[in-house]
Amino acid sequence: MAKLSIRDLDLQGKRVFIRVDFNVPIKEGRIQDDTRVRASLPTITYALEHGATVILASHLGRPKGGPSPEFSLKPVGEHLARLVGRAVAFADDCVGEPARRAIAHAEASGNRVVLLENVRFHPQEEKNDPAFAKQLAELADTYVNDAFGSSHRAHASTEGMARLVPRAAAGFLMEDELKYLGHALESPERPFVVILGGAKVSDKIEVIENFLGRVDALLIGGAMAYTFFKAQGLPVGTSLVEDDKLDAAREIVKRATEKTIRLELPVDHVVAATIEAGAATSMLDVTDAAIGDRMGLDIGPKTVERYVSMIGTAKTVVWNGPMGVFETSPFDAGTTAIAKAVAGVHGMTMVCGGDSVSAVAKAGVTNSITHISTGGGASLEFLGGRKLPGVEALTDK
Repeated sequence: MAKLSIRDLDLQGKRVFIRVDFNVPIKEGRIQDDTRVRASLPTITYALEHGATVILASHLGRPKGGPSPEFSLKPVGEHLARLVGRAVAFADDCVGEPARRAIAHAEASGNRVVLLENVRFHPQEEKNDPAFAKQLAELADTYVNDAFGSSHRAHASTEGMARLVPRAAAGFLMEDELKYLGHALESPERPFVVILGGAKVSDKIEVIENFLGRVDALLIGGAMAYTFFKAQGLPVGTSLVEDDKLDAAREIVKRATEKTIRLELPVDHVVAATIEAGAATSMLDVTDAAIGDRMGLDIGPKTVERYVSMIGTAKTVVWNGPMGVFETSPFDAGTTAIAKAVAGVHGMTMVCGGDSVSAVAKAGVTNSITHISTGGGASLEFLGGRKLPGVEALTDK
């Protein structure tokens, strides 16, 4: 990797500021899903084992302009303490005297772990305010970014302060994200198949354009397929369509044809009048006008068979976005089938985006995926060829 790793740092006796992604769902003071917290443990543990005092910072939710009790990271600190098996000092603020006091307490107690309060309680965080970034940087001797999912934003804790410390390095989670996603872009083993789903073509245009010329096959599903269908004059009923992206869809198909890339769209779909569990459904070819005023909510069995067959030949697979409204039965069958097919690939598999990660978990195949990305929007921007500010700010090797 072209950036410094935490392995390259001398951590003994140092205060290490680690930007983590603890933006987790909390209900009534209890964490509902601690995946992101657990993902940070290898970096935290490594720093502790090498003699560092660990200062953890994260955002949580979208507080409006100041402290909000429902967005406090305190419950995360309590949960983290159970995971690391030691007390975690909690700072009531991420800068100033409360932060310094909590750090001193953590060092004096020998536990050496501090969690700062939500950095977004200060509006200056999202403005990447230099003075605020300086306050954060003054808390530590060195900096580690292990929050890939937040690194597509140039905020004070992800970009600004990284440029104010002598050395800024990637944590293990960040390293893995850059390694696996970078591999998909630069040196994938072939055949290379990319699966894209979800609601909107507009969210994926950059990714599609960046992959054209790199992939052997691009499989499209989810609601975004209906923008392609309408662009081709096919009946879409009341399915979700981005009318302002019809020309973009036509251009994508044209470019894929010119580059002799297999761009696959569903050939059949599950349609219904409402998105409700147990709703009456029909299985139609996508050319069938019998969709009427109903909407397409999942890929059909013919499409599943085609896609599963193509995925089965792949040596590298990237998947982002579900094939239908997978949260609601019976519109989850297509997504579940794709999840199982990806899990069965004899090669490198990467799953990006919250919905796809949830689908893999729902199908019970998480452990069969090479790399589960925590990135979400950051993954899409990276795969779309953009430079991520939080990555660019890290020190070059």
